[in-house]
Amino acid sequence: MVLSNFQTNETPDLVIAAPVVPAPPLAVTAAAAPLASTQSADAQRAAQFKPLIQKVAQETSMSPLLLHAVIAVESGYDAKAVSRKGAQGLMQLMPKTAQRFGVRNVLDPVENVRGGALYLKWLLDYFNGDLKLALAGYNAGEQEVVRAGYKIPANKETRDYVPKVLAHLKRPLAI
Repeated sequence: MVLSNFQTNETPDLVIAAPVVPAPPLAVTAAAAPLASTQSADAQRAAQFKPLIQKVAQETSMSPLLLHAVIAVESGYDAKAVSRKGAQGLMQLMPKTAQRFGVRNVLDPVENVRGGALYLKWLLDYFNGDLKLALAGYNAGEQEVVRAGYKIPANKETRDYVPKVLAHLKRPLAI
């Protein structure tokens, strides 16, 4: 039996549907106003790409929440983002990774998200469903995870990256 928080081709039937309970409105204090405006801006950028992410998630049998979490941490929903290491687009694909997963135009949001989703899916398969290792591989490269003995590599960037993405998964943007 496979239980999941999203439908896939392998698990198309919904067995139990939990009721959707709206969150109570939050009072915004003066101290929380900058955070609220940042969250609002993040939510607006995320909402722009929601249909695309939903479509790619369905096509690739990936969790849209996971794709949103990776995009939020990687690029903050900036489709033209370029890192100092050369990663590009919403999912910050490195040129070799983009090529490996059939991305011709890395700054095209559709191709970028599809390539990133396929890479994440590949990593999840490669690391036997271990989300933390898959995320570490997404950030540092799968060979770094292997060299670290199938553990999260010791570099600070990757050690910080994995919990950031997991935190976004626990508190997704209201989009």
